[in-house]
Amino acid sequence: MPLARRTRTAPPPKLGPRGRMERQFLRILGARGGPNRRVHLRRPTVREGQVLDAPTQAMLALRDRLQYPAWHEQPVEQARRTLRHEAVVASGRPIAVGAADALRVDGAAGPLDARLYRPGGAHNPALTWQPAGERLPLLLFFHGGGFVLGDLDSHDALCRLLCASAGILVLSVDYRLAPEHPWPAAPDDAFAAWRWVVEHAEGLGADSERLALGGDSAGGNLAAITAQAVRDHGGVQPAGQLLLYPAVDWSREYASRVAFGHGFYLEGASMDWCEHHYLGVPGTPGAVDRTDVRVSPLLGDLRGLAPALVVTAGFDPLRDQGEAYVEALREAGTPVLGRRMPDLIHGFGNTPGVGRRSREAMLEVAALLRGMLEIAPARDRAAAGERAGAAH
Repeated sequence: MPLARRTRTAPPPKLGPRGRMERQFLRILGARGGPNRRVHLRRPTVREGQVLDAPTQAMLALRDRLQYPAWHEQPVEQARRTLRHEAVVASGRPIAVGAADALRVDGAAGPLDARLYRPGGAHNPALTWQPAGERLPLLLFFHGGGFVLGDLDSHDALCRLLCASAGILVLSVDYRLAPEHPWPAAPDDAFAAWRWVVEHAEGLGADSERLALGGDSAGGNLAAITAQAVRDHGGVQPAGQLLLYPAVDWSREYASRVAFGHGFYLEGASMDWCEHHYLGVPGTPGAVDRTDVRVSPLLGDLRGLAPALVVTAGFDPLRDQGEAYVEALREAGTPVLGRRMPDLIHGFGNTPGVGRRSREAMLEVAALLRGMLEIAPARDRAAAGERAGAAH
């Protein structure tokens, strides 16, 4: 598909009166949420020596008081609306970027909606000591939501924050979701979107040597799978991977899922609900093998992959499998940086409007991402120069 932007831009998603009231309440709780005694909702939550961020704890208590249903307690379409609403409420005030363009990119079975975020002002606000180039790095981003939920609006704030803070282009792609489109629709779309980005990098204004893959949760799964597929099928390799609290192993249960599978936003029963929509119920006809490497990328060949930044959260059911992926990448010789945010929960990238901690964590992620996208290509160019010199 040729590169063609729509005539309209993509403004930040809007909230109704109830949502605006909830956002304001969260802002007040966040402002007062330093010492827990001022929140007046719960005692500090401490697990495994980790203390949950107070505004995040207040947000969870507010969800309980408002009686938000879990994903698995709702019909699929209602759960999608709930996730979108909660994400926009927790995002805080809209984050300014230079532009947000509505695009269509190639998926495996047809065009997919996408949104391209362009930074405003300085090309490189995160690392101003480096010279700014004419073309910027680009992150191809896949949203989370268990392969069933999530869309461009639910992850608008996260993408805006990465764009503005890292000074990079961010292309968010709305891949097909289950149960309408079960596995392997999502990984097929992700691979097709990567090939489209490589083909249209120049038209997007991106530096073809600094194209990266990224995603959160289910989207982190897709980014990891795509990185392996690109290595195996040839073509332009990513300059880096950003995996935010990724789901990388469906073949077994980890201790963190037991420890944090209830009361910390991502419920174990909701994870099962998403899994069954996406992969089928184990033991039933048509169920997908959980050990397939396009389901559980942790089980794949991890040698020769792009450098990875893997970010986990202390109070997340997916924490242990994300950190197991870090160790597996390291053992395979793939450059990797693992960073745990010990006081946060799954999905903190969508909550920059809840206190200061979630935003600070994402600012750190943005700076690390930008650094990776500067260092890895420079290292590769230096290595190529050394090889060329040795050949002569």
